[in-house]
Amino acid sequence: MKNPKVFAMYLPQYHCIPENDEFWGNGFTDWVTVRNAKSLYNGHIQPRVPLNDNYYDLSIEENVIWQAKIAYDFGIYGFGVYHYWFNNEKNILTKPAEILRNSRDINIKYFLSWDNANWRRSWSNVKGNDWAPIADKEQPKQTGPQILIPYILGKEPDWRNHYEYVRTHFMSANYEKYNNKPLFSIIGFSNEILEMCESWDKWAKEDGFDGMSFIFQNTPASFVPKKDWFLYNYEPHYVAWIHPSLEVILKTYPQRIINKMCKTFGINKNRGISYYDYDKVWHRLINYVKQNDQSNVIQGSFVGYDDSPRRGTNGSKIIKGATHKKFAFYFRQFFDIISSQNKPYIFITAWNEWGEGAFLEPDETNGYAYLNELKNILR
Repeated sequence: MKNPKVFAMYLPQYHCIPENDEFWGNGFTDWVTVRNAKSLYNGHIQPRVPLNDNYYDLSIEENVIWQAKIAYDFGIYGFGVYHYWFNNEKNILTKPAEILRNSRDINIKYFLSWDNANWRRSWSNVKGNDWAPIADKEQPKQTGPQILIPYILGKEPDWRNHYEYVRTHFMSANYEKYNNKPLFSIIGFSNEILEMCESWDKWAKEDGFDGMSFIFQNTPASFVPKKDWFLYNYEPHYVAWIHPSLEVILKTYPQRIINKMCKTFGINKNRGISYYDYDKVWHRLINYVKQNDQSNVIQGSFVGYDDSPRRGTNGSKIIKGATHKKFAFYFRQFFDIISSQNKPYIFITAWNEWGEGAFLEPDETNGYAYLNELKNILR
């Protein structure tokens, strides 16, 4: 039995960039939505405040080094850093990953997780990813779709251009390699993405690696990855609301019908809040991993979840009842199961998703309690 390496997913959206200044106002980072969060019910801890009011700026090297040191000291092997390459003209929020790439004072690994989708406003009907819908509140009312930054996969010359950038990370000693293959996660899946991956695999071999080790998050059930390529179950999304329990389906089905009708007839209706029970979500996750031990699946886990800072009362999801003791109780079982399955990795949601209530970093409510629990398990 070999213990898996634990990576915490990492959001780089805590430093100013021109695009955020343009779209949401000067100085916007995810800290804006975190600070402005509201308590929505009795006992709802919002806003969440980082310990010692440490609203850090991730364009500053010392802050990234501080994060890496804490993560290492508490047993975390590395960070899965979100990567926002939209097209040849737009690659944003790159600074933290580049600090991890270049610094000689960092003793943890990292890999890139590509969020390959359009960057759009939350009111848009264009398919893609939401960014920070609460930030749109002060914007003038808009109608119709608006893509802020288009995602363009392009063809082989564009794939090569993207590869030339990410290879600067692959060449870093700090970048994670699986069997001498750079680890690279891709959230959006398509046949064209697979073509790109084959090209990257070839180019990585030309660079002296044994190919690429890709991780795919959203794939059709029929897809079978190649050797040393993986599927990834991102949690708590996978067991809580992508493949929910019958109880959750029955509870949320009427609202889903209403939402569909509103969308069909163009009715702008507040979708409310969906609540989930921390113990029940973890029980479902534990049962799932017991019954599914596929070697090519990287299984995620989670700390907590509450995306109301970003979505307010319009479609937010809140998992209620989290404590550091409960986290320790469930994660220990989870870790032991994954270890017995000899899987190479566990990915945790998350290191610093403050806007989704999923963070291991110390805060004013719990201090280092979650990290201390994690250290006791991993060490």
